[in-house]
Amino acid sequence: MSDLKTKFEAAVANSKNLTERPDNATLLKLYALYKQGSAGDNSEKKPGFGDMIGRAKWDAWNGLKGTSNKDAMQAYIDLIKSLS
Repeated sequence: MSDLKTKFEAAVANSKNLTERPDNATLLKLYALYKQGSAGDNSEKKPGFGDMIGRAKWDAWNGLKGTSNKDAMQAYIDLIKSLS
């Protein structure tokens, strides 16, 4: 697991150096995979209708409920590699 965690942390660092900014759907996927990989299932309160960005992020993360930390980390790593 520590090897995967090291690769995950490297991918997080690499995400800040992408040549192009990903589209919003990809950014939401990255956010959700990062949160699922680092924090696990979403247990936060759903934001209200006035916070559309917070709600989109919450929905994206909540959509990964049940995904293991390992799987989320690997998917994040793979997505960053495909964007590099």
